[in-house]
Amino acid sequence: MTLLNPKTQKFEHLDPESKKIMKKTINFFESRGKKRLKSDYHEKVWYGDFLEFLKENQIFATLLTPSKYAIDNENARWDTRRICDFNEILGFYNLSYWYTWQVSILGLGPIWMSSNEAIKHKTAQLLKDGHIFAFGLSERTHGADLYSSDMSLTPLGNGQYVADGGKYYIGNANIAGIVSTFGKNSETDEYVFFAVDPEHENYDLVQNVVEWESYVAEYALNGYPLMDKDILSTGQDAWDSALNTINVGKFNLGWASIGICTHAFYEGLNHAANRNLYGKWVTDFPHIKQMFVDAYTRLMAMKLFSQRASDYFRSASKDDRRYLLYNPMVKMKVPTQGETVINLIWDVIAAKGFEKDAYFEIAATAIRALPKLEGTVHVNMALIIKFMSNYFFNPGDFPELGQRDDAACDEFLFNQGPTKGLGKIQFHDFNIAYNSVDLPNVNIFKEQIKLLQEMLLKATPDKNQARNMDFLLYLGEMFTLVAYGQLIIEKFNMDRFEEDLLEQIFDFMIRDFSEFALNLYSKTDTSDIQMEYCRKIIKKPIVNKEKFLKIWEHHVILLKDSYEMNP
Repeated sequence: MTLLNPKTQKFEHLDPESKKIMKKTINFFESRGKKRLKSDYHEKVWYGDFLEFLKENQIFATLLTPSKYAIDNENARWDTRRICDFNEILGFYNLSYWYTWQVSILGLGPIWMSSNEAIKHKTAQLLKDGHIFAFGLSERTHGADLYSSDMSLTPLGNGQYVADGGKYYIGNANIAGIVSTFGKNSETDEYVFFAVDPEHENYDLVQNVVEWESYVAEYALNGYPLMDKDILSTGQDAWDSALNTINVGKFNLGWASIGICTHAFYEGLNHAANRNLYGKWVTDFPHIKQMFVDAYTRLMAMKLFSQRASDYFRSASKDDRRYLLYNPMVKMKVPTQGETVINLIWDVIAAKGFEKDAYFEIAATAIRALPKLEGTVHVNMALIIKFMSNYFFNPGDFPELGQRDDAACDEFLFNQGPTKGLGKIQFHDFNIAYNSVDLPNVNIFKEQIKLLQEMLLKATPDKNQARNMDFLLYLGEMFTLVAYGQLIIEKFNMDRFEEDLLEQIFDFMIRDFSEFALNLYSKTDTSDIQMEYCRKIIKKPIVNKEKFLKIWEHHVILLKDSYEMNP
């Protein structure tokens, strides 16, 4: 596996039509060039030409229509593997273009999960006609607190309703074909999802709440008339479709961060490797090599984990819900690692990162957004911690799961079922992956895992600690690292990439584990016995300068001048 290089990428894992979509999209951005990309970014130009490109090439219709609703398009299907590729490409060039795709996916979720067949067929036609979509969930006062929604749907009788209320921070809500809107029935207090049209006279587009190329709307419904045919779901079904839609959409954030970091990595390396200071190339300084090797291995780990997580997502069923751990990690862990990658590169290129002509200026801002969308790091960590007990101490039996690059429609995503019972979900034994590898740094990491398990058994968080998110955050970070490393090793066993690369990945994993242990140690309510375990967890990776230089020479510096966006 390699980093995306738009000028050489062959997408050999994709079918011919999917390859065309990826290559046409790359060509759209490369033919416009970096100067146009940056000019539009600075001037906050609405990307109408991009939407027209998507329409002409039927890209959203092909990628975002489940097969059974396709209209004269044998290549249409909801295929997570190629959706990941498209996420990565859009993130690689500009997050604002990715954003219109991301919120369209969110807006489509409640529709494809609905039992309203008529509106599904209408949606398929809207996709064919080139429309984008919006997800009307959050509100100005309550954010994404679904319990407190003030959007009301009042029944009038004879299958007629009227909607009143406002929504805030809703991407694409300026021109979406349908805005899937969440609210409550004013008589029964039941949750409800319904479809609204931004062109309707009772739809008030209040403002764009951000200064950006994208449109992130505040809108209000004032006596907006609706009929039974506009209702997507009610009651528990509406609640479940809201959360299950986010399960689908949050996966995209990790892939966008991979794209952002990859472009920034090329630009940063090219700058440093062609710059001579004090009689030496910048990339000859030892600390610069360390920063780039760290950035590269973290970026590769992000991609390896996310690819393996997509296998679990595509293979999910009512009996295998392991994706509910891995998806929030792709949303939370991968983008926060992306922030670290960008910080490392920025420490190398310094003031260059502020220059108006550099892609990095976009990356430095965009990477900060991703951990904060579709639930904060804290929200997703609170979800992840629910799985910790069964993951460590109550594994289940599952058949071995292979790579999922097949051209199939991932129907289960729209039939995920109830969103309860997370604490009952089981996982396969993580030791299977870790015991398959006998390498020095991986073995140190295994020692850290055993100490964490022992601490959970012998120094279990008390009731006050279990309610303290500040305390649980670092405990959760250590747990997350275990699952992160597990899937990376599984990917290693499938792809058989170099052992030296795996070892260098676990070099930073050991250091991160130690950092989280130190942070947990330093919390005000950590007990003496927990502090002792934290001290034991702090370990140093094996120092192997020869292997480090192999990664530098065979993986990192080889990428010098291998990609630069067309001017």
